[in-house]
Amino acid sequence: MASPSTTGSVRSADGTAIGYLRRGNGPGVVLVQGAMADARAYDRFAELLSGSFTVFSADRRGRASSPRPYGQDHDLARDVEDIDAILRTTGTSTVFGLSSGAVITLEAAKTLPRIERAVVFEPPFYDHGIDRAGIARLGQEIERGDLPSALLDALLTAGTAPAPLRRLPRPIARLLTGALLALHVRTSGSATSLRDLLPGVRYDFHDVSQANEHPERYQDLEKPLLVISGTKSPAFLQHAARTLAARNPRAELVELPGLGHDGPWNSGRPGPVAEATLRFLTQDQPHR
Repeated sequence: MASPSTTGSVRSADGTAIGYLRRGNGPGVVLVQGAMADARAYDRFAELLSGSFTVFSADRRGRASSPRPYGQDHDLARDVEDIDAILRTTGTSTVFGLSSGAVITLEAAKTLPRIERAVVFEPPFYDHGIDRAGIARLGQEIERGDLPSALLDALLTAGTAPAPLRRLPRPIARLLTGALLALHVRTSGSATSLRDLLPGVRYDFHDVSQANEHPERYQDLEKPLLVISGTKSPAFLQHAARTLAARNPRAELVELPGLGHDGPWNSGRPGPVAEATLRFLTQDQPHR
């Protein structure tokens, strides 16, 4: 039987209300979401961790229980402050992040002394730089309400679009992404529709773009770090995970067979991710 979750909320440094789901008992771990999903996409993963930990699944700013309109003055530091507010309020010192949430987790581990250890699943670092023209284009499409085009460009710019979508002529590919939005398909078990989540992707691309300016910043974090990747994920994500682990002396790399980039989500295979995470977090667990 699944353990019940309760809701909570904290105020970040700039006054933004950051909502989260709480589940389980034990030392705390905060889960930081990736793009186009809310905290509910972590339900199965959080349940698997909740026998050993109190799990706080955060809604990132701009989505679900943490609404805030995107502004051009956004900075990665604001997302770190959001996580810090939860850590401070709950007395938690461990963070898990997926994709763009992994970038936020790395920045938080770099700048927040209260974080003692971190787990990241496939932070998106691009050897040859991220497509800034694509980011600008999808931002303009969101502003004018062309969400099918924005969804298509989000997938193409991120490098996570399925191969058939990449090969199709753009008008046909746009029809397919439009059909997804018209059907109000929910992504990976989120409680929020893809149409409602898509505008918030600007936060994700901003943070990833900012982190990619100086990826060397995340070398030698001086904290225990678990880096997880799946063998079905795009090659650049697997390479980024290996590179990050190799450049951090206190890092451990785990590559999970058959998992894709949605591994920790309800739609993926959160079981192996939870097993690796629990093994890492319960070895030499700091006493609090």
